[in-house]
Amino acid sequence: MPDIHVSAAVIVDDAGRVLVVRKHGTTRFMQPGGKPEPDETPSQTLIRELHEELGLQLDEGDLEPLGTFVSEAANEPGHRVVAEAFSVSIASAEVAVQAELAELRWITPADAETLPLAPLSVEHLLPLAWPVADR
Repeated sequence: MPDIHVSAAVIVDDAGRVLVVRKHGTTRFMQPGGKPEPDETPSQTLIRELHEELGLQLDEGDLEPLGTFVSEAANEPGHRVVAEAFSVSIASAEVAVQAELAELRWITPADAETLPLAPLSVEHLLPLAWPVADR
């Protein structure tokens, strides 16, 4: 199964909600982020993508590495996504849909039960944002 390498952000607001986004022409929500350009590090990729997609101005000191996670790709059948994930804390008013994004939502654990989500979000990233005790 071919790999798609991405950087992804687990963004939590002051209310403990997690930001998920949906790209144009897709149905599943996922953590914001994207694919690297040549010679970009994972953190550089994420900083660029969050600026392009959400208007965020971040630097490497704003990112806390969470690790590397692998899941089935949400929008590319027959592929798997290999994500370098980072945690970011911001105020929910700081973001706006831009670029290829169609929609964003700040979700709670209850919202996650009914929203169509990417496998990477369900299997790895949302559990990092909401420890079992919070669900």
